[in-house]
Amino acid sequence: MKRTSEFKPGTPFTAVILAADRNPDDPLVRASNACCKALVEIDGTPMLQRVVSALQESKHIEAILLSGPPREQLAHNEFLENALSKRRISWLAPQNSPSSSAYQAMKSLPQHSPVLVTTADHPLLTAEIIDYFLCHALETGADVAVGVITYSAIQEKFPNAKKTVTRLRDGGYCGCNLFAFLTPQSHRVAAAWCKVEQQRKNPLRVISQLGWWSVLRYLLGRMTLDKALAELSQRLKVSIKPVHLPFPEAAIDVDSIADQKLVEAITGIDK
Repeated sequence: MKRTSEFKPGTPFTAVILAADRNPDDPLVRASNACCKALVEIDGTPMLQRVVSALQESKHIEAILLSGPPREQLAHNEFLENALSKRRISWLAPQNSPSSSAYQAMKSLPQHSPVLVTTADHPLLTAEIIDYFLCHALETGADVAVGVITYSAIQEKFPNAKKTVTRLRDGGYCGCNLFAFLTPQSHRVAAAWCKVEQQRKNPLRVISQLGWWSVLRYLLGRMTLDKALAELSQRLKVSIKPVHLPFPEAAIDVDSIADQKLVEAITGIDK
């Protein structure tokens, strides 16, 4: 599959942060007394602020677009409100799902501009992680690059972390909420994402998008990560490749009170 545009290292990206609430009665939000999940604090700093700061420090990011939370909720944070008023970041109303929000955000951007999609509940994200991922994403020559890390690497550094693991022939893998959309045709992946996003906690259903023979091979433990992505690429008529990250922190997001405590323990160690 031939790419229609070619980006070189140093090509500026637009970062899209998915920051809308999906659970109206989220125990994490209630326990934190925050107005929304994106503004739940880690050691006194809202998660969304941490993500925005990391992106601003990245040498690859030229612009930042927030998809959610509701615009009025951002007024509760001086850092974010100031960045919005000075147009250092921009805001777009979220859609009814993460994939729809990502797709709508990408449609609002120039078609030939590369896009990084990440999430607001990624408080351990750093400029180093972002730059490593994007530099290696450009080197793949793919339409879409996906950040991944082995579950064993996460266990080794953070043995108490609870993660959804996709177990394949070459090991167990976890996603890192880092997606690079590098060509116009890569938008097809965002559209396909809409169909499977409700199944992300069920790897078997997700992998069924590859076809029933692939499901059988998955059950038998005969599929590797590269093979799985190659077959998905063929089905979607795009090239999807992984970027293996050496940062276990990249896989730690905050979906629960336990996750919040884990991240605060990690940031406390780092101080």
